[in-house]
Amino acid sequence: MLMQGKTALVTGGSQGIVTAISLELAREGADVCLTYRRHAKEAVHIEEQIRQMGRKAMAFKCDISQFSQAAEVVAGAVGHMGGLDILVNNAGMNWDGVSWKMSEEQWDRVIQVNLKGYFNFTRQVAPIFKAQRSGKIVNVTSINGMRGKFGQTNYSASKAGIIGLTKALARELGAFGVNVNAVAPGLIETAMLRGSSARDKIIDMAMNEIVLKRVGQAEDVAAVVAFLASDKARHVTGEVVKVDGGQYI
Repeated sequence: MLMQGKTALVTGGSQGIVTAISLELAREGADVCLTYRRHAKEAVHIEEQIRQMGRKAMAFKCDISQFSQAAEVVAGAVGHMGGLDILVNNAGMNWDGVSWKMSEEQWDRVIQVNLKGYFNFTRQVAPIFKAQRSGKIVNVTSINGMRGKFGQTNYSASKAGIIGLTKALARELGAFGVNVNAVAPGLIETAMLRGSSARDKIIDMAMNEIVLKRVGQAEDVAAVVAFLASDKARHVTGEVVKVDGGQYI
């Protein structure tokens, strides 16, 4: 087990990629805290699955865009678990529109959740990791933060910002034994995608780009996150690892 005796905090909800990441970290030996905003039943189900593996688990209701709520969650996680070793930032929302029609609200909300939410939690854990001279931060971004996407100026900007945040944090925290990396998924099969009326069209368009000719699964992302959150990646920092089947080459 790569993370025996470690405690992880995974932010960003209780469905899809978050579920896969939380369960993968638990399989590797970590106790896991997670956040959710709306899907309480799903969060409870994740807690139950983690506890069935013999690990501790706790879910916190939180709007990650709120600085004070992030502070409360981190304090609660440390208080209940006795410490914190790993932070996985995995927030992500879309509110698409072309730039000449996008409202200020559309722009602000996506930036607040996707980028400010990452800062809010990083700001809380950085002093902890710095003081203990160890820690792993893994930020989930997107290949669209590397290349941009039509109709997603807000989303692409937020995800590009996460890449800059990751690299700056790696420089700031490296001297204290803290690794900071990012994972950039391409198209991943999630409940949101399955529920989309445009699912088939989205997949067909992506398949023209994906060289492995398969849609990624949440578990594909979780496996890379778990590696970067472990001591196997002790000499890796400031990196952005694409998990996209070659969608962006």
